[in-house]
Amino acid sequence: MLGIGLAQLLQAAQPHHTPKAKRVLLISMIGGVSQVDTFDYKPELEKNHGKATTGANTITPFFGKSGTLMKSPWKFRQYGQSGKWVSDLLPHLAKRVDGMTFLHGMVSRSNAHGPAIFQMSTGFVFQGFPSVGSWISYGLGSENDNLPSFVVLPDPRGLPACGVANWGSGFLPAAHQGVLFSGETNPVADLRPPKSIGEDEQAASYDLLTRINRSHLEANPSDDVLVARIKAYELAARMQLSAPEATSIAGESEATRERYGLNDPATRPHAYNCLLARRLLERGVRCVQIFNGGDFGAPRINWDAHEDLVANHEKNARVLDRPTAALLADLEQRGMLGDTLVAATTEFGRLPISQGMGEGGRDHNPEGFTSWMAGAGLKPGYSYGATDELGYKAVEHPTTLYDFHATLLHLLGIDHTRLTYYHNGLRRRLTDVHGHVIQDILA
Repeated sequence: MLGIGLAQLLQAAQPHHTPKAKRVLLISMIGGVSQVDTFDYKPELEKNHGKATTGANTITPFFGKSGTLMKSPWKFRQYGQSGKWVSDLLPHLAKRVDGMTFLHGMVSRSNAHGPAIFQMSTGFVFQGFPSVGSWISYGLGSENDNLPSFVVLPDPRGLPACGVANWGSGFLPAAHQGVLFSGETNPVADLRPPKSIGEDEQAASYDLLTRINRSHLEANPSDDVLVARIKAYELAARMQLSAPEATSIAGESEATRERYGLNDPATRPHAYNCLLARRLLERGVRCVQIFNGGDFGAPRINWDAHEDLVANHEKNARVLDRPTAALLADLEQRGMLGDTLVAATTEFGRLPISQGMGEGGRDHNPEGFTSWMAGAGLKPGYSYGATDELGYKAVEHPTTLYDFHATLLHLLGIDHTRLTYYHNGLRRRLTDVHGHVIQDILA
């Protein structure tokens, strides 16, 4: 029974169809990135700046009273052969648009951060469900026995709202939860034993612990938490050799450091995460998730621009833009983008009105926002869906996060309706009972 349990836990599943992508990078932008200030250009919003929305066209905010229409403080320009409009807020990503696929009609089920972030991370607005990365790990397994199949790189400024629930395994076997690699100084906590413990003593401790755990598991063969713990100890032992090499950027060239923004204190933490993501993906980690944005305390370390849109988005865009663009370029130059899927989203967008009369912030908007993908199996330089002329509601090809997740799994060779797990009398799946693959964006 022990051998069967471990084999079921460790084996890589077969995809349902031929995959376009072998691995996936998830970029989760916390706080609500404004679509009308980044990738969703709205000339009518500029023309109607300062006007009120009334009658059937009234825009109702999440907080406070309705403000007037507010144009973007940043100029939009066209880039690349696709002629994609991008604001001056993201000058480096603007140069990558011909390799990106934009989803402009995204909608979320909630206008509150917690539930919306849960849906972005797990497909559900409630706690307790497996994360996207956990489903991928469960469905496809690992390509490298010496590194986790699912690694999470949080924003070094702080964890996102809802914390570890964003990468938890929920009711899936515990082995599929995300493994946190946090910060450049000591990416993997407690990887090394204290100096007072010698190698022989450590080996003897591992041997005793393994024998005790396996004996207990033989008596309790259905204890998947214990199976996961055994696997975790064995993986940790192997990671003592593999993780230091994978997480060290000492051998990266000065040109690479400069390209990612490692020499700029403002961008270095996110730049390290982006460079580490590339190193992990090329070493066989199946899914890497980067969080851009963290806590909602004071001051907010995320994109939640209620009070001062300019200050908030300029600060966060500077952190995100250069390293992320460098990562896309690096993956392409190394020939990895052809079988790597990059999927970036935020929990919702922001309203095209000011927050309150004459104020300079924007409120939450789950009715229409922009996500993007890049890499394997996608039409590059392509835009799908649209919001209305003011950038408020999705009016062309409204796209749910269920659709986003279904398409992500499809590109990995997984039929989202067939990747299920029996729990509490139901066959659960990432997309619940919803979701359609977005066929129009597939190459």
